[in-house]
Order: sequence, then structure tokens, then C-alpha cells
Amino acid sequence: MNLSFVKMNGLGNSFILMTDMDDEVSGKLDIHRLAKAVCDVNFGIGADGLILVKASANQDFRMVIINEDGSEAEMCGNGMRCFVKYLVERGISTASSFSVETLAGTISATVKEGDLVEVNMGVPIFENGDVVGEKQGDTVGVRVDDRAYTYISMGNPHAITFVDDFNFDWRAVGRQVEKETSVFPNHTNVEFVKVESSSEMTMKVWERGCGETQACGTGTCALVVAGVHEQKVSPGEVLVHLPGGDLTIHYKKGGPVLMTGPAVTVCSGTYSYDESK
Repeated sequence: MNLSFVKMNGLGNSFILMTDMDDEVSGKLDIHRLAKAVCDVNFGIGADGLILVKASANQDFRMVIINEDGSEAEMCGNGMRCFVKYLVERGISTASSFSVETLAGTISATVKEGDLVEVNMGVPIFENGDVVGEKQGDTVGVRVDDRAYTYISMGNPHAITFVDDFNFDWRAVGRQVEKETSVFPNHTNVEFVKVESSSEMTMKVWERGCGETQACGTGTCALVVAGVHEQKVSPGEVLVHLPGGDLTIHYKKGGPVLMTGPAVTVCSGTYSYDESK
């Protein structure tokens, strides 16, 4: 089966996007197997996830995102920026602002000048069934192997730990914490964060279902929320440095999280897929 695709990235967090408005992909194929095949860097195109652009009964569009390991994600901030940029670039819509249905709820996003997209990520969630921990002020705190983490949900779970530097095997730590089901029953994304100033942070991320990535939009939002509530950064605009580039996050207690960053097309083409293999 030949499938039209576009590969895009948000700060190096890469995705394969396909139009599935009439279930032309999901109605014929196992999209979880497809995601694993198409995201394979050696035998596929190579990406962190597969995104399907689908019709929605209540919103402008619906986003379905499958991680490279075949698991489905509730939401993805970098993926959302690519999603709405794809709608505009492919001529699927002539609008510039969209409401998008996701498993994490409705997300609104606006395509700005150049490569920038602003996404209203909604209000953060501080406690639900994604975590087993103890209340610490507004947030929930947990410990794994004597390291403290703050739990924040942006529709998907995040474990944030503040560090002085990255001179330790944070990948091994992230790999362990991701699947620490006694604390995170649905697994979790893990963010390691260094505070540079009251309005600037640097992060490394270990994403659930993907491993190390160049950027994580929801994770960047989550760490700024944690930083504000723990008084490590000031409310308002915070610049976050990720391996793939920078994101600007705006957050004040009680309000939504606004994320602004780039979405860039890498290439487009046709992917020949044989599900029997």
C-alpha cells in the first residue's frame, strides 16, 4: 500500500504526518504496527511518532498520535504545532486558528508568522490516576531512588526533577522512572531541569514510548508549571532551552499554559508499506 506522508519536526522532535479524514489509513491498517514500521530509523522513514489528521464531530479536526513503540499518546505539544502547520501547508484548511480534538481534551492553536505556532495547552492538572504520590502544596511529589520528582499533567503525565547539572546518566534514570509503575501506573515522561534564572531554564527529556528526544512540548509546559508553583521561576514568560532549540512558555497560576515554537517541514513523499511483513 502506498501512503502519502509529510515528515515534520518541532525542535528536532520529528513526526510522520498522514491525512486520514475518511479513515483511508486507519480503516485499512493497524496504525500501531504502521507507526512502528514508519518510525524505524533503519527500515522506515525514521521519526518519534506517527500523526494522523482526522475529522472531528465537535472540533475542527482530531489528532491521533502513535509513538514509535506503537503506543498511543494522549497529546504532544511539538506534534500539535506540526499538526496545524500541516493543515495550512497542505491546503486542508484556509484558516490560521484551529480547535483540535485529542485524548487530552480540546487544544487550540494558531499559526503565526514564519515557522512559529502558538498553542494554548490548557490548564495543568496536578493530581489524577497517573500518579501515586504525596501532596506538596499545589503539586504532587514522589521519590524514586531518593530523587525527588514533581508530577504535572498536561493531559499526559510528567515527572520533573530539578538538577544542578547534567553530569550524570540521566538517560538511565529516565528509562527507569518512565516505567516505575508503583508510582506512575501508566508510565510517565521524565524531565531533568536546570534553572538558569527567574525566566530561563534548560532541560533534557526522556519521553514515554520514545526515549531520549530533542524536545517535548508538553514536558516543557509541565516543567515551567512546576517551576512557578515551586517558586523556582517567576510567573509569566519563561524561555526554555531544549537540545533541539528554544520554546517560549507563558504561565501564571490558575491560567492556561501558552507555548510558542517552530514547526518545520523536512520532506514529503510516498511510503510503500506491506503490513504482512
